[in-house]
Amino acid sequence: MKKLFTLLLLIFLAKINAQIYSGEVFLRDNSILYLNQVYVTNLNTQKTVLADYNGNFNVPANPGDVIRFTSIVTERKDIKMTPQLLAQKNLVELKIAYYEIQEIVLSRFKPTGNLRYDVNSLRKEDKALAIKKVIGLPQPKGDGTPPELPVAGLRDGGLTFSLESIYDMLSGERKKKQRYQAYENMNNSITQVKNYLGKDYFTKFKIPENLIDNFLQFVYTSENIQPYVLAGNFEAIKIPIEKYMPIYQKRLRNSHLQEVVAPQPTQPTQQVQQTEQAPQTEK
Repeated sequence: MKKLFTLLLLIFLAKINAQIYSGEVFLRDNSILYLNQVYVTNLNTQKTVLADYNGNFNVPANPGDVIRFTSIVTERKDIKMTPQLLAQKNLVELKIAYYEIQEIVLSRFKPTGNLRYDVNSLRKEDKALAIKKVIGLPQPKGDGTPPELPVAGLRDGGLTFSLESIYDMLSGERKKKQRYQAYENMNNSITQVKNYLGKDYFTKFKIPENLIDNFLQFVYTSENIQPYVLAGNFEAIKIPIEKYMPIYQKRLRNSHLQEVVAPQPTQPTQQVQQTEQAPQTEK
């Protein structure tokens, strides 16, 4: 009984002494990649959390622990904890680990009736117009007015200011609202795509069932598929899906992401665990 009490006391003291490593991940190349899932893992305690759509994260840690950042679109990064890092909010830069594949450029474009061939044959600047003609995308709706309030405008012959917009810009609220809206649009789009194509479509391409959403996020942030979703033309989305499939599979093997998010059959309600046993400080 005394040993059990001592053990419980040690566990309690350890929890009290645990500190929080917090911060924000960012990528210089393209801020929209915040939408991709970034896993933050304490290699010493094997606890993993997800950064939110703004890149913010909080994970328990102690000095000497190694924190690993893993994502399908970034290089793996390890950071060893120090008292200074635990006492402040940190900015963690992640480096992009892939680049879009080069497209074929043809001098003239003549539709052949084969959608896959025609889309891959287009120059980048010709794609939007030609795809609309081939598959009939709807024209943009609305009068062109942005959904956000303008900072300044003209009314009744005078200059007017929007205090709400000025506050949003100065406080960073507008950027947060834009990210949240983009995050909601992405989640809605990938849910519709997944429901239409079904899980079997992805598993036959060797995409693990627990990473289907992650893969669709990767496609969504690599190519603009939202117009197809709005038009209900889900068959056309198969083209970018199959285009980025080999890139994703290669990144999946190199990043060990599947190990980080592997499902735990015996304890399904616990935090996502990483299978590596010893901390590694090298990429």
